[in-house]
This record gives sequence, structure tokens and C-alpha cells, in this order.
Amino acid sequence: MNITLLDIGRRYNQEWIFRHIDYTFSSSKKYAILGPNGAGKSTLIKVLSGNLTSSEGKIAFEKDGQDIDVENIYTDLTIAAPYVELIEEFTLNELLDFHFKFKSYYKGFTKESIISLLMMEKAVDKEIRHFSSGMKQRVKLVLACCSDSDIVLLDEPMSNMDVQGENWYGDLLEKTMSTDRLLIIGSNQKKEYHFCDEFISIVDYK
Repeated sequence: MNITLLDIGRRYNQEWIFRHIDYTFSSSKKYAILGPNGAGKSTLIKVLSGNLTSSEGKIAFEKDGQDIDVENIYTDLTIAAPYVELIEEFTLNELLDFHFKFKSYYKGFTKESIISLLMMEKAVDKEIRHFSSGMKQRVKLVLACCSDSDIVLLDEPMSNMDVQGENWYGDLLEKTMSTDRLLIIGSNQKKEYHFCDEFISIVDYK
């Protein structure tokens, strides 16, 4: 899977968030989009996910030599981000059943193994709205990483996590980010992306 940006730019009203990005993201590599808060990392991730159109330029998705329309890329992509909400009226059991009606499990995972990975065996019948912010973040990350997707986008992946959660995050990526997946992380904290292969500074495109 490749994502190619050709002179991509995005603006709000008359203010350019970023401009003239020419870049290719390729499977088997891990990328970090860097920059201070408000610099445009999340905006670029939304463009990469197809949830936001660019103001100029073109984005192209290619898998096994075939082009994929941006309207269909959601089938090959998962995302965890602060602006992606969980269905809080669902229990954990219900949320997992609902999510995996639309996505397949990543190789080697089952509903039971995901619950075990979350360490939430005693919370399966608890509504998500009663979870702590750290528990919700773990659920978001598991839904993104343990689904069978070629592209995984993680925006501020350690939000609301304590030290134990940060260690858990590292273990999760070791278990799920095989060499055939494309991982892109938006962050301004080195502990979230120190293992990445390539780094893109959003401020270079102002």
C-alpha cells in the first residue's frame, strides 16, 4: 500500500495550514508527523484518511499496483484519534461485536484475545461511558491496531495514558505492526514515535 501526496495543501478560510507537500508513504515503514500543538498534524492525518479533502493538490492510494479511490480507502484503513469517538452507550462486549461486523480481526486475534490484551475481562459488560479516559484510549488503539487493515493512523496515541498505559502501547505495536502494514503517527512526544523510520515536520510546509 502506498499513499502519495502531490503538492497537497489545506487551508481554513484564508489561512494555509500546510502547502506543497510532495511525499510518498509506503507499506513496511513507520512514519511520524511532527509539530507543535495546532501546527496541522491532525489536519494532515484527516486528509490521509480521506475524511478531509485537500484545498489543493492530489492524494493517490495504490495497492498491489491498483489505484484505490479515496471514497473507498476506508476499507483498508483504521484510525485512533482524539476526535474519533467511541459509542459510549455500548458495553465493551457490544462495541467489539459492532466494530468487527465491519472489520476483520487482524491475524492471530479474536474477541477473547483482544479483551485479554486490554486486561478488561471484568469490564466486558460495562458501558464505555463509565470507562476512565485511559481505558477508552486503550480501546481506541485496539480497534485500530487489531483490525485487519493495511494502513493504521494513530493521532496522539498516548493521550490520557499513565506509565503503565505507555508500556502497554509499546507492547501493542510490537504485537500488531508487522512489516506489511503502513503506520503513520501524529505526535509531538518522542516516546510515541521513537521507533519510526521516517519523520515529517509539518512546520516545513507552512
